[in-house]
Amino acid sequence: MKDILQRIGELGIVPVVKLEKPEDALPLGKALLEGDLPIAEVTFRTDAAEESIKILTAELPELLVGAGTVLTRDQVKRAVDAGAKFIVTPGFNPSVVDYCIGNDIPITPGINSPSQIEMALERGLNVVKFFPAEQSGGLAMLKAMSAPYSSVKFIPTGGIDTKNMVSYLSFNKILAVGGSWMVKPELVAAGQFDEITRISREAVWALHGFELAHLGVNCTDENEALDNAKKTAALFGMPIKDGNSSAFCGKGFEFMKSPYLGEKGHVAVSCNDVGRALAFLKSKGIGSLPETERKKDGRTAAIYLDLNIGGFIFHLLQK
Repeated sequence: MKDILQRIGELGIVPVVKLEKPEDALPLGKALLEGDLPIAEVTFRTDAAEESIKILTAELPELLVGAGTVLTRDQVKRAVDAGAKFIVTPGFNPSVVDYCIGNDIPITPGINSPSQIEMALERGLNVVKFFPAEQSGGLAMLKAMSAPYSSVKFIPTGGIDTKNMVSYLSFNKILAVGGSWMVKPELVAAGQFDEITRISREAVWALHGFELAHLGVNCTDENEALDNAKKTAALFGMPIKDGNSSAFCGKGFEFMKSPYLGEKGHVAVSCNDVGRALAFLKSKGIGSLPETERKKDGRTAAIYLDLNIGGFIFHLLQK
């Protein structure tokens, strides 16, 4: 269960999929994979759900497939037999939750009250679905409601899209968000799987929020670093900030007082969550240099990547 939830947290977004026809399952799954979103929560709102899960898990093993809108123990059994790796319920049904726990099936029950959170805690669960999120008061309600429960993480679902997704994810008690905006039923019905790929990739980029933070230039010594900083400042009217190991010119240029990683220097890229960004880049074959990790408040704040382009090494910075 822990591994599944950890993976969901790394991905950050859970597409909530409603399929009317099993034959749409495979192209839909491929569209999500091509959009860098290798996860799908297939809702049990239609007769096609069970067969769709079977197809997805058999044909696309790299896709993490779960079952949503699960209302009964029988649906849990059918979903798991079809290959579902996790179960999501709209509300807190003790019978369904207890069955999943008793059979070691990852379960994220829906809640929107403190009493339901405590029902989850009583059963040893520390990840729940906040549903319907926007209609239940949104992020403000979630922050107020979750205050007494420091160990609980939430997956808000309902009314989430690219406009408010990052706001939710910036709250440290959010494991991921759920939504259907990238897999709208009308897109599936029309066979617009290329559009699903485009919207999914757009959501992933919004999730990470990658931006150029600064360019670091290796200098031979302190004198060269300060001289370069002064020249740049004089040309572009940027302030100089002299530090122990480098001199900044504005926010965009860092001149190292002695050569550091990278033949010529480094490129710093900021992002919304370094942990999620590392998991994403790992899926692209890009590793990291653990010995360079710097933490703040228990989270990775900066780390260098095993990525060199044009003599510059890349590293991630927490926004």
